[in-house]
Amino acid sequence: MKTNDAGSKLFDMANIALMLGLVFVTFYPIYYLFIVSVSDGNAVMRGEVAFWPIQMNWSTYSLLFEDPSILRSYANTILYTVVGTTINVVCTAMCAYPLSKPHFYGRGFFTLLIVVTMFFSGGLIPSYLLVQKLGMLNTMWALVLPGAISVWNMIIMRTFFQGIPNELYESAEMDGANELVSLIRITLPLSKAIMATMGLFYAVGHWNSFFGAMIYLDDKDKFPLQIILRNMVVLGEMSGQTQEIGGIYSAVTATNIKYAVIIVAVVPILLVYPFIQKYFVKGVMIGSLKG
Repeated sequence: MKTNDAGSKLFDMANIALMLGLVFVTFYPIYYLFIVSVSDGNAVMRGEVAFWPIQMNWSTYSLLFEDPSILRSYANTILYTVVGTTINVVCTAMCAYPLSKPHFYGRGFFTLLIVVTMFFSGGLIPSYLLVQKLGMLNTMWALVLPGAISVWNMIIMRTFFQGIPNELYESAEMDGANELVSLIRITLPLSKAIMATMGLFYAVGHWNSFFGAMIYLDDKDKFPLQIILRNMVVLGEMSGQTQEIGGIYSAVTATNIKYAVIIVAVVPILLVYPFIQKYFVKGVMIGSLKG
């Protein structure tokens, strides 16, 4: 027994050490971005910032939010994410619901047509020409409509819907409910977990997306935050307002500003997750178990 107890304690200690190591590896990059963004720019340039901020100040964030392009792109990103996620979830549910019904005529054929799009697509140029012909260039709709449904997410949602007892639908049908009423009054209220999961997946995708905006948008006033961040990090470009004010703050460098923009871009998604965590975990597990 003593040998087993010692082995169990050793195993627990190894697990704790491993978990702490994973937490550190996961958390430290975000923490490092933050301490660099609030440290003295000269100390950052000398490579002195590692675990603690040096000469901590909030000048970088003051400078950041004085830049109208940052605030405008931030508002654009929020708008694209909210509208795009709403369209995604609604369209995915409306597609998954009929395909989850065994009595739906042609269900296998339509499912096959949808699944084929996971492996074959027209490519970038045909997609661009389609968006152009539809008159959506340089508009929000070019970012939210072409990817309205993710086939993989639709299949997961369909699998979830198939797990709802059919007796509920039969009872509703006896009371005179049609399919639309059954979807709204029965399916959706019982599917909060999968809806929250899909909503988070879609929202993160929209929030982090920059390629669509880079291809379809020409007006800088419509750029999302990720385009501004890409231009800063990859191309080294700074907006005129930020560059002009940067001369006033001697303790602020381009590196401070880049890291501050990254923090501003990441924090909203991190804050959303705890509120839907219970639904997220349940939705992912159900979707994976009922294949």
